[in-house]
Amino acid sequence: MSSVRRFDHVGITVDDLDTVSAFFVGLGFEVEGRMVMEGEFLDTVCGIPESRTEIVMLRPPDGGTGLELSSFIRPNHEPGSPAAMANELGLRNVMFEVNDLQAVLDRLVADGYGLIGGVGEYEHTWSMAYVRGPEGIIVALAERIG
Repeated sequence: MSSVRRFDHVGITVDDLDTVSAFFVGLGFEVEGRMVMEGEFLDTVCGIPESRTEIVMLRPPDGGTGLELSSFIRPNHEPGSPAAMANELGLRNVMFEVNDLQAVLDRLVADGYGLIGGVGEYEHTWSMAYVRGPEGIIVALAERIG
């Protein structure tokens, strides 16, 4: 029997919590909560003494797997590579199924976010693209076709 009961959320550490939250809310996520955390629990779990972070928890409208955005107030965050590509080690993208891929891409491009490559089609089943969102986060968007 598996020890894993369910997939709850993915966490992303960001610098500008408001900008990144607005980006994902614009994709259709809903804010489940926002809070500042500090103290023994946070220090113990993340292994950073005297840490303090602000967190926004987002969920899709269906209540599925969430997205936790965290911005450290203390200590200062460590910069990552804002131009990381899909072949670099580590968490490289978060993927969402959308209803109208082209409409979503048109809106994101109008907002200043660009495609990393192009729109690809997989076996006449999926149309998919990577977009570089705020702070270099790669967001994969896919629409079921056919």
